[in-house]
Amino acid sequence: MISVIIPTLNEQDYICGIIQHLRNTAGENAIEIIVSDGGSTDLTVAEATRAGADRVLRSRAKGRSAQMNYGASLAKGDILYFLHADTFPPADFASQIQGAIKRNYSAGCFRLSFDHPHWFLEANCWFTRFDFDAFRFGDQSLFIEADMFHRSGGFCEKHTVLEDQEIIRRVKKNARFIVMRTPVITSARKYLQNGIYKTQGSFFLIYLMYQLGFSQSQLIRTYKTIIRQDKI
Repeated sequence: MISVIIPTLNEQDYICGIIQHLRNTAGENAIEIIVSDGGSTDLTVAEATRAGADRVLRSRAKGRSAQMNYGASLAKGDILYFLHADTFPPADFASQIQGAIKRNYSAGCFRLSFDHPHWFLEANCWFTRFDFDAFRFGDQSLFIEADMFHRSGGFCEKHTVLEDQEIIRRVKKNARFIVMRTPVITSARKYLQNGIYKTQGSFFLIYLMYQLGFSQSQLIRTYKTIIRQDKI
């Protein structure tokens, strides 16, 4: 069984759609949908419950790392699939994930695409087909065998940003990792709100700072200065 774990914070506009999409596309594959909420002040929790999530959790701490770890700690599946609320996996996502596990890949992600056509976004998405850490983004989603996830220690809760890159780097030391051929479709809302070039430039800046050893507090401060958002 695949446990789909969705960390949320004020996602009332997206949570029903993603839950319905998962239910409609899973087919005969067994899935469990867990929403791990970080303290939403809108109707996210109520909407997730109404949409039919198997479990809607109030996370013990805010932050994607803590929320995903909490969801994983209660998941029943043999495979964990971490997915953002505004990211829609391909229609055969469950079969693709199970197929990768059967081919002895313990973890992987999908390529990336956006729901807004723009040449610059499409160019950035093209690079996500390559298995290089610099081209890994949380929106690509992440699947991993549950045993491998727990043995690796889960997400580092000291990481508020780039937590996906940090865990993938650790997992790759002990497991085979695959980038699937088909893409997920994620919302371009952050790019449209803040400007496409500005937003992508800020991501590259934060990644560079991360590689140079800047602290999480410095990365968060830079992110909040550049990007308008309420998720951190």
